[in-house]
Amino acid sequence: MTWLLKAPVRGTARFQRARVPASLLPKHVAGSDPAALVQVDIEVRDGRIEMIRPSGGLPAAPCGDCHDLDDGMVLPGLIDMHTHLDKGHITPRRPNPDGTFMGALMAVGEDRMANWTAADVRARMEFSLRCAYAQGTVLIRTHLDSLPPQETISWPVFQEVREDWAGRIELQAACLFGIDRLDADDGYLTSMADRVSRAGGVLGAVTYMIQRLDEHLDAMFRAAAERDLPLDFHADETGDTGARTLRHIAEAALRNGFKGQVVVGHCCSLALQEPDEIGRTLDLVAQAGLGIVSLPMCNMYLQDRQAGRTPRWRGVTLLHEMKARGIPVAVASDNTRDPFYAYGDMNLIEVYTQATRILQLDHPFGDWINTVTRTPAQLLGRSDLGRLTEGAPADMVLLRARNWGELLSRPHGLKAVLRHGRTIDMTLSDYRELDPLMTNAVTLERGAAE
Repeated sequence: MTWLLKAPVRGTARFQRARVPASLLPKHVAGSDPAALVQVDIEVRDGRIEMIRPSGGLPAAPCGDCHDLDDGMVLPGLIDMHTHLDKGHITPRRPNPDGTFMGALMAVGEDRMANWTAADVRARMEFSLRCAYAQGTVLIRTHLDSLPPQETISWPVFQEVREDWAGRIELQAACLFGIDRLDADDGYLTSMADRVSRAGGVLGAVTYMIQRLDEHLDAMFRAAAERDLPLDFHADETGDTGARTLRHIAEAALRNGFKGQVVVGHCCSLALQEPDEIGRTLDLVAQAGLGIVSLPMCNMYLQDRQAGRTPRWRGVTLLHEMKARGIPVAVASDNTRDPFYAYGDMNLIEVYTQATRILQLDHPFGDWINTVTRTPAQLLGRSDLGRLTEGAPADMVLLRARNWGELLSRPHGLKAVLRHGRTIDMTLSDYRELDPLMTNAVTLERGAAE
């Protein structure tokens, strides 16, 4: 049989005997088991999904471009809701000296001050986006380091890149700064919130257990409410059990009666806290309607790292317990080839695969595929994405794998990506394209190894 990669799709087509997770299908074909892989036929016309029917259920019609997927899985376009496009791919010139969180913070700060011109940030953003596009991603939220003067560089670049990529990948951006920056009381929050609002962005910060935490959270919630902005926080990315800012964020959302979407990323320390504290925090998170995104590859890379000592903890938060309480949960790429995570390729199939292994999202597999599809789409305000629906753009990832076991065993196996009903070139950008930006890479990497 000649599979799809040998027969590019250009227009009206039928995909027969596809296996689609029930949670990503319309109700009329999903069946009663949300964890099932349902065999369906899909008709694409003029770049959109015309019909989805149980296998064999499409109306009889001449089919000039029919593809028997032979039970291969089909996923919708994928959603990467927590990334750092501005940091990406700097490891060759600025490696993490010891693999720790503080090492990453120091290395990124040094590189930002030395190298993050508009041209540098744009080139690295574009490289990451080409990789993500080739691997089936349709929507990305990136966090942008926004300490002065970087916000005057990165935000205009982001707005240009967002416009250039419209129709290929939809882009959102959240500002990022340590919440202790607000201790200065110098008007920074107002100016930053105004900039974010003008750019159609998201207000965000990294939270710490500082004396004025609740005061600053209230200020951020007020600023977001006044400008109708969503909020997106980095919280408790540490193994310190005293780090409990997730609870403070939930309390602030309730205290301020905030009606917008609030997302919180990482929440690592929660996993190490006492059961009573965990229960109280999760009850507040559920009551406040927060969404949680775990970054399993980055968290396992950084957390519990000590030289010469094997880690005792995987570094991730309590996704199973959160999901059981009805809290929306997702996973995402986070950092890519930078000091916070030295690897990665903007590949959400890899993210889902690694999340399954690290967080044990299997036995049963259930509807955990929602963590890179339907749930992040909802949390990013695009509930029309992340699932297969009739009338929607035919943005799909077609896999040769027939079930979860095959996919997770060969996550880099044969696949095709359709955008607006057409197969795209999935060739990944060559890292050599970034060499002009890495003029001191050889010296730095040699020094880090010695």
